Amino acid sequence: MSTEPATPASSPLLLRRARPVGFTDAGTGPTDVLVGADGRIAALGTGLADQGARVVDLGGWRLSPGWADLHTHIYYGATDISVRARQVGAKTGVTTLVDAGSAGEANFTGFREYVAEPSREEIFAFLNIGSIGLVACNRVSELIDARSIDIDRTLECIEANRDVIRGVKVRASGVIVGAWGAAPAKIARKVAKIMGLPMMVHVGEMPPVIDEIFEILRPGDIVTHCFNGKRGGNIIEDPELFEWARELAARGVVMDIGHGVASFSYDVGAAAIERGLLPTTISSDLHQRNLGGPVWDLSLVMSKLMALGMPEDAVIAAVTTSPRKAIGEAPQNRLAVGEPARFTAFEIADAELSLPDSMGRELVLRKRFLPRFAVLGATVVEADSNLPVEGCCHGHG
Repeated sequence: MSTEPATPASSPLLLRRARPVGFTDAGTGPTDVLVGADGRIAALGTGLADQGARVVDLGGWRLSPGWADLHTHIYYGATDISVRARQVGAKTGVTTLVDAGSAGEANFTGFREYVAEPSREEIFAFLNIGSIGLVACNRVSELIDARSIDIDRTLECIEANRDVIRGVKVRASGVIVGAWGAAPAKIARKVAKIMGLPMMVHVGEMPPVIDEIFEILRPGDIVTHCFNGKRGGNIIEDPELFEWARELAARGVVMDIGHGVASFSYDVGAAAIERGLLPTTISSDLHQRNLGGPVWDLSLVMSKLMALGMPEDAVIAAVTTSPRKAIGEAPQNRLAVGEPARFTAFEIADAELSLPDSMGRELVLRKRFLPRFAVLGATVVEADSNLPVEGCCHGHG
């Protein structure tokens, strides 16, 4: 399916028969949405005159605020894991991409110039507390010792790029920090506090133990890989830790999926949802090592959470209003004249897919989120899943 813009930004766009979902002030019936050449909603109603606009008939497909993926790696060419933004953005229904620590202060300038500025999607970033970022991910740790962090340069980089940088990222797991333990996370928390931003913390293998990380979290901070299945690093195997996670979420700490190649367990997710702990945000952690599975794209991560029992409206909120709030952006959940047009059109389709989590366990999906269009102002982009032919993934480990 073509990923090129279907209509130039200088032309108005008319979306016919959209079914709004996830907006605070929209009805449930089909409606037409006229987007002006300026990228803002010009009119709403049924049977709108096209006024010379390019017409796209959605045929009753759902229209939500644009999907936002809070955890991606899109610094292509500058790290050994990153993908191109266009591979995981509008062509898969995602209008906002947040890079989670691919760049540190030493190489953020390139991320801004070569990724954030030229992309048609909205691009934001969490700056890695390690100066080199993920140049050689898991081969050369960005957090070897104290020399890996330059606090002054990190503060300067954030201050100079506040429009793009929306938080500080730290990977707090044993394969990254070794004997350094929780120290990098504590430094990241202090830097985030000084700059008035949230910290996104990757949790996984010990050390540090996840209890040490929970102790330093503040409302607005983000725990990514919240439903990982790693021994000693998941919230289900320790009942007291699970209750602590529930308390943190109630106080405003963001619980983020961050599926990835090794960080999402169906068993943990199902148990957490059954006990009333839903993720605040659903993100993919997309990079080169999982683009071909077990992640593929954000729509499939959404589908997996729905299959585990998360309600449809909660799934939509977890990829629209909640991630935008997490990065300090306006939610864009008003469907009203004058508002910017940034939407995702999708259907919830019947499916018969057996898809794996990060642990190799299979789950059969009977329903799936299937993106059809991404609307970026007056530009509409045809969208689809990155998953190849249906059925190809049965038995994938």
